[in-house]
Amino acid sequence: MKRLATFASTMACVALLTACSSNDSIDLEPAELVDIESNLDLDKLWGEGIGDGMGEQYNLLQPAIKGDVLYAADHEGNVVALDRNSGREQWEVELEQRISGGVGLGKGRVFVGTLSGLVVALDAGSGAELWRQQVSSEVLAPPAGNGDIVAVQTLDGKVIALNAEDGEQRWRYDTVQPALTLRGTAAPLVTENTVYAGFSSGKILAISADDGILRWSQRLAVAQGRTELDRVIDIEGAPLLVNDILYGASYQGRIMALNRGNGRPIWAHEDSTYQNLSAGLGYIFLVDSDDKVKAYNATSGQLMWENDQLVRRRLGASTTFGNYLAVADFEGYVHIMNQSDGEFVARRKVDGAGVRAPMTSAGDVLYVQGNSGELEALTVVE
Repeated sequence: MKRLATFASTMACVALLTACSSNDSIDLEPAELVDIESNLDLDKLWGEGIGDGMGEQYNLLQPAIKGDVLYAADHEGNVVALDRNSGREQWEVELEQRISGGVGLGKGRVFVGTLSGLVVALDAGSGAELWRQQVSSEVLAPPAGNGDIVAVQTLDGKVIALNAEDGEQRWRYDTVQPALTLRGTAAPLVTENTVYAGFSSGKILAISADDGILRWSQRLAVAQGRTELDRVIDIEGAPLLVNDILYGASYQGRIMALNRGNGRPIWAHEDSTYQNLSAGLGYIFLVDSDDKVKAYNATSGQLMWENDQLVRRRLGASTTFGNYLAVADFEGYVHIMNQSDGEFVARRKVDGAGVRAPMTSAGDVLYVQGNSGELEALTVVE
């Protein structure tokens, strides 16, 4: 199967082709940072180095939180548990495997996936390894569990459910891959009885968690254009569930709100992203493929505001915390906006090597893991 070598090279090609086809005079330099007129600061509560960071293969190793514990990993195989309030280490293990998908959680267990297609389960309290299971190909997104199963989405277009107790395969759902895709997969979303997953075909599927039977399928994008690159419509961001509405978005497709029970559209708008969505204050937030940050009304789908002051800064996914929205860029800056209007209120440089992994939050604290492995807990103060 033909694939681009790296996700980064895909996006570079897309950006270049878009610029050349629309206006030869477009400035391809990253947007300069604007001054922030605010009396707020983004303060560091604590910082900790997490091994060797993300590595060179565009890994997106997002930290995960359960209670007062934060779990993080690096690409070399180190997994750590930290007190999220102080940063104090509780345990650390070395798996001696290249981690490419993590970190996932599920009722007392921590899950990571590897480049060699292994899924590893650790005890959340001690870090003791519980099991390893081989799956069909690379795992580039966090596995997700509900206590009964662990759902794993693999690079070859499969969703595999493993028994949470021992790692044995429960079921597998196969999809057909397009000729060309972005290098990555959306993380599956697992509820008590359903696995929601987005694919490079531009479809979101709802699959029974018990037996792997398809419940419904909805298309977010239709491949168009003459070249394979024009026809890339991957869903790279994880499905987002808010109450009974499921939100999803695709590259070169649409953002869509769906009824979680039957997959019927509630609203849809043309848009393009390869990032996770986030939610807060009645909005759904999206970082589009041009690095514009947008807020859609979660109920109606109306575009409420748009911030285009960070274009070409290679933004990661947006994350909400408190009343704020955070995005991070290729130079390692974390930018804080008001959720209500998209205005900047604070900024801080976290990692000179950049930040590309999705951030996570708990209450009014934002947790950011940079490309070199620097992990910081941040909060907004006057």
